[in-house]
Amino acid sequence: MDVKDKVIIITGGASGIGKALGELFAREGAKGVALADMNASGAEAVAASIGDNAKGYALDVTDEAAVQTVVDDVEATFGPVDIYVSNAGIIFSDAPDWTAISQTNEQWQKIWEVNVFAHILACRAVLPKMLEREGCGFIVTASAAGLLSQIGDTSYSTTKHAAVGFAESLAITHGDDGLYVAALCPQAVASNMTKGAEESSAAGDGVMPAEEFAGRVLEQMRAGKFMIRPHEQVEGYFLNKAKDYDRWVGGMRKFRRMQMERTGKPI
Repeated sequence: MDVKDKVIIITGGASGIGKALGELFAREGAKGVALADMNASGAEAVAASIGDNAKGYALDVTDEAAVQTVVDDVEATFGPVDIYVSNAGIIFSDAPDWTAISQTNEQWQKIWEVNVFAHILACRAVLPKMLEREGCGFIVTASAAGLLSQIGDTSYSTTKHAAVGFAESLAITHGDDGLYVAALCPQAVASNMTKGAEESSAAGDGVMPAEEFAGRVLEQMRAGKFMIRPHEQVEGYFLNKAKDYDRWVGGMRKFRRMQMERTGKPI
């Protein structure tokens, strides 16, 4: 899966991961790059910096009608959508008491809608037409937390596991139809979400610059990878978890204790 001559939609495109992917895809010859975000001015600014083959949109990814409207406008502007990067996401920590039940019902509902159901709404908008032709792709930005869990972020880890599960089902169901599907599972990448969290447990292996991250993603897309892990160490962690799940849980508990002793909070 390459991006040259492709029409691409990227949600969460105003900053961080989405911005870096949009800028790289445009440099690599994408026909059109649509950057959609709740931060409309930010998305429009990124598009303006890219040039005539980019356009910014205001978008609430949990609004099915709004998603369809953006898809329709992109098709009218650039042509049929070839690649959809379902990247928008939110996070709620386990603060203030750092228990697994600290988050409210409203927080659970919201994070489910953004981190999981938005992928389904996006698929409904683009999948039927994608299946009519070859060379299309759907990319779900999950997280290494969807493979390994992130301490101090119960709802984030849970919904990111669900996002990986949806991407896997999509690949199994429609891979034989010629659809490229990828689950994008990074650790910490420089973005608004990680700003100020350089000492957190999520950044235990450092924070990857967004530009470096984007380059690694494109490399693995071109290799046809389903599981895209820009941070090499994630594969080793995942294999260790699969080999001895009980030991891995014990190790994560130890990691949590160490983080609590060091900073007073697990995240």
